[in-house]
Amino acid sequence: MLYFSRFKMILIWLAVAATVILAAPNLFPASTLAQLPSWVPKRQMTLGLDLQGGSHILLEMNQNDLIKDRLETARDEIRTMLRDAKIGYTGLAGTGRTLQVRITDPAQLDAAKKALKSLTDPVAAGLFTGGSIQEMSLDDSEPGLLKFTVTDAGIKYRTATALEQSIEVVQRRVNELGTTEPIVQRQGDDRILVQVPGLQDPQRLKEILGQTAKLTFQMVDQSMPVQDALKGRPPAGDSVLYSQDDPPVPYLIENRVIVSGENLVDAQATYNSQNNEPVVSFRFDSKGAARFGQATAQNVGKLFAIILDNQVISAPQIREPILGGTGQISGNFTAQSANDLAVLLRAGALPATLTVIEERTVGPGLGQDSIHAGKVAGIIGSILVVAFMFVSYGFLGFIANIALAVHVAMIVGLLSLLGATLTLPGIAGIVLTIGMAVDSNVLIYERIREERRAGRSVIQAIDTGFSKALATIVDSNVTSLIATVVLFYLGTGPVKGFAITYAIGILTTVFTAFTFTRLLVSIWLRRARPKELPKAPVTFVPPGTKIPFMGIRRWTFALSSTLSILSVVLFMSVGINYGIDFKGGSLIEVQSKSGDANLGDIRSRLTELNIGEVQVQQFGAPNDVLIRVGTQDAGENAEQTVIDKVRGELQDQYNFRRVEVVGPTVSGELAKQGTIAMIVALIGILVYVWFRFEWQFAVGAIVATVHDVVMTLGFFVITGLEFNQSSLAAILTIIGYSLNDTIVVYDRVREDLRKYKRMPLPQLLNNAINETLSRTTLTSVTTSLALLALVLFGGEVIRSFTLAMLFGVVFGTYSSIFIAAPLLILFKLRPQASTDEEKPVNGGKAVAT
Repeated sequence: MLYFSRFKMILIWLAVAATVILAAPNLFPASTLAQLPSWVPKRQMTLGLDLQGGSHILLEMNQNDLIKDRLETARDEIRTMLRDAKIGYTGLAGTGRTLQVRITDPAQLDAAKKALKSLTDPVAAGLFTGGSIQEMSLDDSEPGLLKFTVTDAGIKYRTATALEQSIEVVQRRVNELGTTEPIVQRQGDDRILVQVPGLQDPQRLKEILGQTAKLTFQMVDQSMPVQDALKGRPPAGDSVLYSQDDPPVPYLIENRVIVSGENLVDAQATYNSQNNEPVVSFRFDSKGAARFGQATAQNVGKLFAIILDNQVISAPQIREPILGGTGQISGNFTAQSANDLAVLLRAGALPATLTVIEERTVGPGLGQDSIHAGKVAGIIGSILVVAFMFVSYGFLGFIANIALAVHVAMIVGLLSLLGATLTLPGIAGIVLTIGMAVDSNVLIYERIREERRAGRSVIQAIDTGFSKALATIVDSNVTSLIATVVLFYLGTGPVKGFAITYAIGILTTVFTAFTFTRLLVSIWLRRARPKELPKAPVTFVPPGTKIPFMGIRRWTFALSSTLSILSVVLFMSVGINYGIDFKGGSLIEVQSKSGDANLGDIRSRLTELNIGEVQVQQFGAPNDVLIRVGTQDAGENAEQTVIDKVRGELQDQYNFRRVEVVGPTVSGELAKQGTIAMIVALIGILVYVWFRFEWQFAVGAIVATVHDVVMTLGFFVITGLEFNQSSLAAILTIIGYSLNDTIVVYDRVREDLRKYKRMPLPQLLNNAINETLSRTTLTSVTTSLALLALVLFGGEVIRSFTLAMLFGVVFGTYSSIFIAAPLLILFKLRPQASTDEEKPVNGGKAVAT
């Protein structure tokens, strides 16, 4: 076990060197790296939006727009086809997904069906369905009446094609803003995820993404005053549209489109040479230029309207034919609004309206503060863990600390190599793995000490310690990994970043603790040839400790049952403080531009906006304020309206550092995903433990884990901490950590069951717990030290997350000893020894068979 061939040693050192080299670029600024030779690795970790600032926006396509457009197109097609075929009709109208027309002459019904047959012909759907689909179906059951209905397959086809088109349009719009490395990708069947790091003006991004940008050029009908049309009904073929002015000006517009934005090939923000006002210059393609030139030549002296998303931008008079295919759009533009319109026109129109259903925006200032807080917490946590390990194990602790440094370098190097995104919870994941990375070392070292006390030589004790610890290390880390994998697949955003970091940390822990530490110990053995294990400055758990844990199991069961019932009652009656992730609404963090924030003034000003329930509280420093606004009843768009109102009210005196908006649709989905994640993680762990142990162990582990989850939920209820996605990540991590502890105890119980055939189960459990007590307590202390550094120095944003983790670590340790182990007696793991008698065998000494 301690022998390493030269080839294996070279491979291990190469792996360590490679990860250190990959991690090194993160220590230098990008400007310094740019000056280095091209062969030098320069790839750094990608910072998440919560660290570098930027916007995360989830857009949902309005399928009703697609159905409406399809029906309008079909209505025009029916009108044209029936007129061309000289077939009389009446009652051409549509509702919902159905369009109907009545043929006036029954003798022409067959001819009408033949003329309209193309509407129901299969459409080659290509990649979207893998074949052809019927987009519209025909119902002619009522005499003389033809009903055309958009099919489910047709809606799916339209949505798929429109989504692909929308992604291209959104990509072009975002790229026009000049941002670096934006992410635009499909999510689900009708959603688009947009992430723009480092964005200084998220409000502008939302405005650009939220506009359909459907541009048309249409004639103004001057045959009657628009006021008469408003009092009565507009003439057939006309509509009343309003301008973007304040107050809006009505225009009577002919529905016929002369030229649309599809014929634009370029649009640029420029200045009018006469009055120096911002305008948008445009240029048509040859087809659009011909149509525009013909229309302007035929309507000299008349007004034509430039319409964007059913709003009249301007309605100039045609003074002469415009034959060059170019023109200008003038209006009440600022330089930025003219540039934004040019961006929209160049990118093209969206096929349907996109609604913002989730927004998470972080200002660059808050991102820098989070990075600083994460660094401070990481350094302090590392110092505490390193010091504790040295005090606990002396020179062996020094070796463990070297392995710990390599462990951190491997995490950073792999994150850089994979291009994974480092988020604020991801930093918490690294700090947490620093605390947990020593777990495997503690497990190995305690086993080595135990073997040495049993009379083995130093070399034999070390070799046997590594060998016997391997199975326990694998079992304990696999259970944590199961919870982490579930978290990755069902989590989103920063939570997924935490899962990636934590999963990499689990894998590198096994390598550094079992392989790299073993290599360092073997080198030390060969060179020093020690006669005894290094002495530790402090012994926290004396050898030979015999605490009768099973003797108080009834008391601990009663205590845990009482606290669990109390937690459930409080959860059902008082309720948990759900964050916007699970109940929807808006969360806004602002910072006063000068002096301390006035909470009373903010509360009163926002209350006057009539935006529903508003909570205002201090958040960290006296000049930082956290504002929560309840979910709006008017739908997804109303959530964005709230942000606009709050921004307009406070932006003069406060900087907006963070904005999170979760609509009712997304919040319901996140709550469902959270529940599924908990169930899937528990089932996965149950199956694994059942596979590796007997059923009593699996059920006992799950009961103890559920106990920890219930207690943590009670902690959230009593403290009033906000329960959000990060809190869910904390619970899933607690599940993994608690099981890690439980598996270590169970692994020793299983070993002792094979060793001591006649020992009563209560005594055997006492022995197993006492034998692993040093490992259990030391690991709990190291993890708690790392988490305490996060709680105190990691910043307000992740405080609830780390507090829950700290609480879970304490109760996870408690449940492993006082819940998981005694349950084996209750489940009659060894029936002949499950009575209340706990008499030691042979005067307290175990009999091995």
